[in-house]
Amino acid sequence: MVNMFEIGDFVMKANNGICRIDDIGHPDISTANKERLYFFLTPLNETNTKLYVPTDKADNSLRRVITEEEAWRFIEEIPDIDEAWITDEKQREQRYKEAIQSCDLEKLMSIIKNMHHRKQKRTAEGKKSTSVDERFYKVAENNLFTELAFAIGRKKEDMQEIIAEKMDLK
Repeated sequence: MVNMFEIGDFVMKANNGICRIDDIGHPDISTANKERLYFFLTPLNETNTKLYVPTDKADNSLRRVITEEEAWRFIEEIPDIDEAWITDEKQREQRYKEAIQSCDLEKLMSIIKNMHHRKQKRTAEGKKSTSVDERFYKVAENNLFTELAFAIGRKKEDMQEIIAEKMDLK
């Protein structure tokens, strides 16, 4: 099997964000299958953490970080991304989880738009945001902004302004 990633590549992992592939081999841990090859990952935001992903399962759990060109194209397309409109509370949380696990930027933006509008509506009604919305909003925004900032060589904080401008266009 030919590996789709190489040592030194930067990849997205749903619960860990951007990671660098440090090595490919057999980890020296008891729970690792000695018959399988693993990617050795270091999350950029947790440099003391080491992750091991079987190379044969990487298609489902890792994807290459987008390029600068892809990031700018995505940013330009933000006004055209439909808001995820989910009225059922249980279904909403499940869709939020699925979007975050997918590492799909369009799905993340779609739920961010949904949560932003839900928050505005609830505030206008004198209500607070739900804890589910707040929790997933932070995760989705962090994942999206971190990857875009990394791709275009900006600070994550700069992305909030850039994205807010694009969201207001529609």
